[in-house]
Amino acid sequence: MGDVINLNRYRKAKARAEKEQKAEANRVRHGRTRTEKQAVQRELDRQATELDGKRLDSADEGPQGP
Repeated sequence: MGDVINLNRYRKAKARAEKEQKAEANRVRHGRTRTEKQAVQRELDRQATELDGKRLDSADEGPQGP
């Protein structure tokens, strides 16, 4: 006699495998590599640093108007 197979478990496992395969294809198609993500993050950090360097003194430090 053959092994007993739970059809619900088999169906769900097959659906999970198909979903994972589709997700992998989407990651390849739409995803960014780690180096691309790091390059973008470095550029954002550089821009933030540059912007902070150009920041004027805050209103708390100067005299208030009428």
